[in-house]
Amino acid sequence: MTGNTNWTPSPEGNKLNISDFDQINQIEAKGIALAELYVFELDSEIKITTQLILEIHRIAFEELYDWAGSWRLSDVVVGQLLPPAPNMVLQLMYQFLDHLNYKIENCADEPSVVDCLIYSHYEFVRIHPFNNGNGRTGRILMNLVAMQLGYQPIDLYHREGDARKIYINAMKEADKGNEKPLADLIRKELIAF
Repeated sequence: MTGNTNWTPSPEGNKLNISDFDQINQIEAKGIALAELYVFELDSEIKITTQLILEIHRIAFEELYDWAGSWRLSDVVVGQLLPPAPNMVLQLMYQFLDHLNYKIENCADEPSVVDCLIYSHYEFVRIHPFNNGNGRTGRILMNLVAMQLGYQPIDLYHREGDARKIYINAMKEADKGNEKPLADLIRKELIAF
């Protein structure tokens, strides 16, 4: 991976037939901002459901992609990670959200908050329920959870410079079962309202 990626690396045929990566990046960034705004306006007591996750993804990517707001129907490879088969996605998402909502309801202190935020982001990305946009949707989801727990949104990911490499390395370490680098990143950004 390069340190200066500013767009989706392979924009699988978009609805607008745009091939200029900068223009694709701008439209995707606008969609992400709309999805973040949608999440910021939600009731803080909202239960996180599959319908909510699909809606966040749809808002973020609908301007460009037909697959926006739909579970993936094909196998994908993400670096060294081989996400579950597409026929497992819905079942895994239900299990993930049941466990996530349980964790949210039972957060009692900062260590449990950090654990819940790691789970909300990493487990979502590990399942990789969408064709693309999983990391971005996972970060929006993590910020929804942070706000539900009384914390400001976390700026976990930076596209440029060393911060991006640190984030990617933290995710790779989590793939190996070592969540400490990801916990350190989250803890560093954790600010109560």
